[in-house]
Amino acid sequence: MERNLMKGNEALAEAAIRAGCKCFFGYPITPQTELAAYMAKRMHKAGGVFLQAESEIAAINMVLGAASTGVRAMTSSSSPGISLKSEGISYLAGSDLPAVIINVQRGGPGLGGIQPSQADYFQATKALGHGDFHVLVFAPASVQEMVDFVVKAFDKADQYRMPAMILADGLLGQMMEPVSFPEITPCAHDKSSWAADGHKFKREHHIINSLYLSPDQLQSSVMDRFERYEKIKAEETDAELYLTDDCDILLCAFGATARVVRSAVNDARALGIKAGLFRPRTLWPFPVKEINQAAQSAKKLLSVEMSMGQMIDDIKLAINCSKPVEFFGRTGGVIPTPAEVLAEIKRIGGAE
Repeated sequence: MERNLMKGNEALAEAAIRAGCKCFFGYPITPQTELAAYMAKRMHKAGGVFLQAESEIAAINMVLGAASTGVRAMTSSSSPGISLKSEGISYLAGSDLPAVIINVQRGGPGLGGIQPSQADYFQATKALGHGDFHVLVFAPASVQEMVDFVVKAFDKADQYRMPAMILADGLLGQMMEPVSFPEITPCAHDKSSWAADGHKFKREHHIINSLYLSPDQLQSSVMDRFERYEKIKAEETDAELYLTDDCDILLCAFGATARVVRSAVNDARALGIKAGLFRPRTLWPFPVKEINQAAQSAKKLLSVEMSMGQMIDDIKLAINCSKPVEFFGRTGGVIPTPAEVLAEIKRIGGAE
């Protein structure tokens, strides 16, 4: 399979086009602007539509309109821009519409900075908009996974009729790595029962709506959606387990940080410290079964993040607080180093 050296943001865009994305609506913000710029050059040639909206709010509502017709639609932004899109994402979820949202995270809160961050974990997994709903959240750790997860995000969004997010960060968006693009099969999910794409065959009207003035109707709609979420939690979790069979210390990290942690785990093993790595590839649903498997022999867990510790609660809940969970993190756009993580491993393991 042919491999191409590509920047992460551009690989995301090319993967989306190959996955059948027909509409992209965005607004420039560092560090994801190259994604939109790539789409501006390629979408028309690929038979799709690119439009730079007047704002992030406009962009997400354009996605809602396009998705309601059954076409594959996508938007991308970085942290403050995703906050502006949150109302529209809630409308997408409330209307049971599939779409893909890319967040190439930067430091915050506020305007923060343009360096890499993972401080949008809470936002992505807990509160991406108002109301009772979830979105699928995928956390790539390489440019190749950016490609693979975009393809998967479109497929799963269609399968479950819900938005999906790729939670990347500025480091992954800006780095260059060799990637290959998988052969894409046409969308296998039938949208004819709900898509508002005209009724030329004299079918009933399809109404796309998230407004329910009857509390009972709204409750029923939400509860039906949460039954679907239970199926997703049972079937769609994914994680990498690295050197976990005999580990005494289990390190937990996602995305770009997991690459740093993996190096620290290897260094610890070279020193005779039994460290292992649990890397969730899905952040929602969180891989509960996988982390319990990884933590079987561990005496302690350590969460390493580019935030102030937003994944810790999910780790503790997943293992039912059965083992101590400690934290090491950097924030504001500072990236932890393997040496710093190794020092924490030594401290936890009691090594000098």
